[in-house]
Amino acid sequence: MKIGLVLAIAVVPFCSCVHRKHLSTAPPPPATGADRTEPETGLASWYGYPYHGRPAADGEIYDMEKLTAAHRTLPFNTLVRVVNLENTKTVDVRIIDRGPFVEGRIIDLSHAAARAIDIVEAGTAMVRVEVLRRSDSEQPGAFGVQVGAFRNRANAERLRADMAARYGAARLTTSPADPTIWRVVVGAEPTEDGARALSDRIRRESGEKFAFVVRLDS
Repeated sequence: MKIGLVLAIAVVPFCSCVHRKHLSTAPPPPATGADRTEPETGLASWYGYPYHGRPAADGEIYDMEKLTAAHRTLPFNTLVRVVNLENTKTVDVRIIDRGPFVEGRIIDLSHAAARAIDIVEAGTAMVRVEVLRRSDSEQPGAFGVQVGAFRNRANAERLRADMAARYGAARLTTSPADPTIWRVVVGAEPTEDGARALSDRIRRESGEKFAFVVRLDS
């Protein structure tokens, strides 16, 4: 089975909200920048149960009624402003978790944050994410490329072995909030730009459309 078909099935568990708005066209790709000082534009989603009360990626307990969010690459404790482009409502949130691990989405909001900008019912919305303050304790990070997510570890291991043979390094990772999901992450680049170049290479060589950059601190 092709990787793309596997991922189309595998990403379903990451959508914790039961209501989703159908998109007739694909969202535009997120804006990028090595230091994330430029705003990003893309889809926001939100998550609540069953993650409420479980450890977030930074180790603190996730409370869906606090103004927090998950982001793939921003350092923990970064403060960002999220602007709903459909209604101009805004909310300021602190990054404590990793995600969303779904192509096209750029931030996963807590229930409280989603309610503040009125996306709870729709489930997703086009937003702009602006960095207000980066973490005072920010450490140098490493970045990889996620190419798959599976509930079956054997399937994840097969993809990991294939990616390791092609690109020299690949690992399986899980989240404390949901240890039943095995993510396949390729590479360990010192910069986000380096990981983005690897992501482009994987997409070009393997035809994999769901390869995206993640920070390797969780």
